[in-house]
Amino acid sequence: MKYKNVKLLLLGVLMIGISLAINSQAPTGVSFAQQQTAVEYSCPMHPEVKSKTGGSCPKCGMTLKQVSKPDAAAEAAAEARWGGSPFPNVELITQDGKKVRFYDDLIKGKVVALELIYTTCKYNCPLETARMVQLQKLLGDHMGKDVFFYSISIDPEHDTPEVLKEYAAKYHVGPGWTFLTGKVADIKLISKKLGLDKLPTGNDPDGHTPSLLIGNEVTGIWTRNSALDNTKFMALKIEELIGYGAKADIVAVNKTDASALNIDMGAYIFSTRCAACHTIGNGDKVGPDLLGVTNVRDRAWLTRMITEPDKLVDEKDPIATMLFEKYRQIRMPRMGLHPDDVNTLIEFMKIQTASGGNGAKAGTQN
Repeated sequence: MKYKNVKLLLLGVLMIGISLAINSQAPTGVSFAQQQTAVEYSCPMHPEVKSKTGGSCPKCGMTLKQVSKPDAAAEAAAEARWGGSPFPNVELITQDGKKVRFYDDLIKGKVVALELIYTTCKYNCPLETARMVQLQKLLGDHMGKDVFFYSISIDPEHDTPEVLKEYAAKYHVGPGWTFLTGKVADIKLISKKLGLDKLPTGNDPDGHTPSLLIGNEVTGIWTRNSALDNTKFMALKIEELIGYGAKADIVAVNKTDASALNIDMGAYIFSTRCAACHTIGNGDKVGPDLLGVTNVRDRAWLTRMITEPDKLVDEKDPIATMLFEKYRQIRMPRMGLHPDDVNTLIEFMKIQTASGGNGAKAGTQN
């Protein structure tokens, strides 16, 4: 009997020792309870419909999909590892080769606008960057003082600091805007944490959405916009986050550039899709001035240049290749316009050419 009691005592001591040894290997401040996840089910069509047991959506009948949410304690532990911030404090490298910490050096205490890009993009990125150049000009002296822009490459293996610096120069990027690269895993972590990651689909081979995350780290107010949105609207939103100063300047710009309400579809398409890189009669910008283009280019060629400019360059079309080289190898993006809209746009350029571009000068600068 005594021998049996001794065996039980030794077994108990051994189990306690194993438990202590395992817990001693766990990260500081993280318990096993903190690493558990709370499982929840949600409807793909009606995300407000949630359940802990699965089943079907009462609104549409679709099968609820599992969504695992990190336990609150686990999220708190993760934030503690990043210095108490929800932003990963990973190391990135600027276009000038300077090493910076994402949270400590770029986000903390600032009003920022942040996007994901890659320099070989044939779709949204070129237009996205050109639109942000317009936005930067509207913000004027507030750039680099009251607000900071960050463009993070999702193709860091190609987009070295030297490549990013050349890319920024092509688009005439001014002060207060930093281009960043780094380790693939770190950039994936940032994009996922900020909700900017997106898998490519058949309808969007680009692989990411042209989103602009705007926020004030001090107040904790953040908003996500399309990076292709109206630049004056975005400038006013940024001004609200700054809290002072910029609004009067931006409103003054609006008054200066104001024109009569123009609901012409051709003018609208040009303003939203083309005016970031082109003018009609105002001279070259990122791309060529389009005054007279309908007189010197075949309509079928113009249609292809608008719908599939990348193919023309890949096919070594002499005109497309010449323009590609002349304008610093900036790729014109596919805009995804319906054929009817392409025809409307060409007709608009034709009318503006006939009138000397006066309407385009006044009404298409967005």
